[in-house]
Amino acid sequence: MASQRLILGSGLAILLVISAASIGLDVKSHDEVESVERTLGILKQISDTRPLLRGAESAARGYALTGDQSFADEYRQSSAALTSAFDNLIAAVKGDPGETELLADAKVQVDRGIALGAELMRLRNAGDTAGVAALTSDGESRVEMDKIGAALERIVTEERRLLTARSAQSKANGRVLLAIDLAGIALILLLATALTLMTRRSRRQLQDSLSATQATNLSLEAKVAERTKDLGAALEEVRRSTAVMETTFRSMAEAVLVIDTTGAVLLSNPAAEKMLRYKPGKTVQLLRAQSTVFEADGVTPMKAEDMPSSRALRGEEFDGLEFIARPLRGNGQVHLVVSGHPLRDAAGQITGAALVYHDITTSRETEHKLQQSQKLDAIGKLTGGVAHDFNNMLTIITGTTETLVESLRSQPQLARTAELIDRAAERCRELIQHLLAFARRQPLEPRTVDVNATVVDIAKLLRPTLGEQIEIDQVLAPDVASVHIDPSQLSNSLLNMAINARDAMPNGGKLLFETSNIVLDDAYAAANPDIAPGRYVLLAVSDTGTGMSQAVQDKVFEPFFTTKEVGKGSGLGMSMVYGFVKQSGGHIKIYSEQGHGTTIKLYLPPARGQVEVEAPAPTTPARGSETILVVEDDALVRNYVCAQLASLGYKTIAVADGRAALALVDKGETFDLLFTDVIMPGGLNGRQLADEVAKRRPGIKVLYTSGYTENAIVHHGRLDEGVLLLAKPYRKAQLASMLQQALGE
Repeated sequence: MASQRLILGSGLAILLVISAASIGLDVKSHDEVESVERTLGILKQISDTRPLLRGAESAARGYALTGDQSFADEYRQSSAALTSAFDNLIAAVKGDPGETELLADAKVQVDRGIALGAELMRLRNAGDTAGVAALTSDGESRVEMDKIGAALERIVTEERRLLTARSAQSKANGRVLLAIDLAGIALILLLATALTLMTRRSRRQLQDSLSATQATNLSLEAKVAERTKDLGAALEEVRRSTAVMETTFRSMAEAVLVIDTTGAVLLSNPAAEKMLRYKPGKTVQLLRAQSTVFEADGVTPMKAEDMPSSRALRGEEFDGLEFIARPLRGNGQVHLVVSGHPLRDAAGQITGAALVYHDITTSRETEHKLQQSQKLDAIGKLTGGVAHDFNNMLTIITGTTETLVESLRSQPQLARTAELIDRAAERCRELIQHLLAFARRQPLEPRTVDVNATVVDIAKLLRPTLGEQIEIDQVLAPDVASVHIDPSQLSNSLLNMAINARDAMPNGGKLLFETSNIVLDDAYAAANPDIAPGRYVLLAVSDTGTGMSQAVQDKVFEPFFTTKEVGKGSGLGMSMVYGFVKQSGGHIKIYSEQGHGTTIKLYLPPARGQVEVEAPAPTTPARGSETILVVEDDALVRNYVCAQLASLGYKTIAVADGRAALALVDKGETFDLLFTDVIMPGGLNGRQLADEVAKRRPGIKVLYTSGYTENAIVHHGRLDEGVLLLAKPYRKAQLASMLQQALGE
């Protein structure tokens, strides 16, 4: 019994021990199961977190590149889900200090990545494409995401290691528990079996989870690759569009300025530097200080608050605002038309303005010439009508006075009175003939005329008339074409111009007649609307007299306009010349400089049926690459010359007078040729300027230009014979040829 009790006790003891061991193993197995489930849960959360990381990054980049609102919504959802997922992960691993620290560091990087994405979206909303490109290209966001992925991978590796260790321990416990159960403890055996089944189930779940994770990763990688391809194509399209816009912007003829609210220039194109004399770093206030600005009438100063920049920054939108800018020194005035529009941010606040300027100086000058021509035509129509009516009345008066003179021969005193009336009527008839000539209604008797012979005859007549103090010269082209005009009217015109020249030279001087064949091209006709392009005979009359101001030139052809004293001129001489030339189908041009003299050019059409010399076939103008210093006081001519030189490949430096040119020379400015007008204001003419430049730079090459003819310049003693002179107007081919000749010497 004792032994049975002992055996029983031993058995009980063993059973108790087995039971205790079984209970202990059972408790331990449950702990292992919970650990495995926790590990699986962590791995599942990490698997779900990875797509959120890539999704947030892709959405931010997609919005930055395309501005699609769906990307912004996707980014906000992914960011919120990502923050929540990391908070859950940190709570799940709080029992493991190492994993907790890793996740805490990863959480900081996640916050940084979310902040970078938000910054990309903010830059996109602000329209800062440069900032977007810079932030996208530096790869900081991708680096942050890679760090987060690496941290998660370390946690996955650690969890997998723990899972493997726990699985091995679980198997060992199962074998021990199975051995104990073989001794007869069915409960422990069943428990061990259940534990084994649970372990297998956990392994299957783990395997399924790993397979799902791999499939998710493959799908995510495919989506990322597809989106990266789409984003790359979108980025290339943006780059191409940007390049086209930049090229268009830089090649615009209009000047463009984009300014901020302080007047600082944020963006400009090359036309702004040429048209507005803008230099990088200047503000609109500094540009404004360079010139005096007037309203379109050229008289009323423009107020500061009415300036284009001020109006645009106040929120006004306008087009076609005209104003005139007169530089304080250097260039001539510029007539501009400007359009302005304010720039606003997303909140509607004004952040700046865009201003577009168009130079209409040339078109306004052409309009002025056209208005002058129309004014003269209108005056001519009025004058012609009045003269016609006067002629009718004068016919009665002259006929009556002739009868009176004949019938009063027996009464000398009354006869003398009648003769006075008759002479006054004859004088009226002459005045009316001048008026009809201006109105282009005089009866002409045109025939083929040798211009050279007419000039020679008039010169012989003028020598005793003008006096010894006036020297008369002639430079007549031997091959000049004949013209079909009224010879008496041509003689009267030459006589009128010669008398005006004499009156402009009270102390004596030189009078020059010139003839030549000339071709007026389309460019000249475009600048002078009253003439058609083609072949003409040029008859020029030049003097060394006092010259005329621009105001006088504008009125010189008007009837009864004169600068002479009362009683010394009727004011009809030049109006008669103008009317005769126009009625004959020609063109008249005056070039004059106060204090230097005047050249009047008559362009007369050649006689019909005359054999004309064929013009040489047009050749491509020669090009160059040298630097040319252009000195010209007329702003329109100066701008035209610079444009022509640039089209021929030359680089230009342009100034308005000789003293400005010498200042550049003294500063050490380098150039290959001096291209200067002969007659200029400021006390330093072209010849004097060339002499001063030659002293500083011996051997410098010089090309002169002038509205006077070459013969007038040489005969009047302003230039030496043999110097290179390009007479205005000239064509591009003539300019190119003379430049090559000057530079080749």
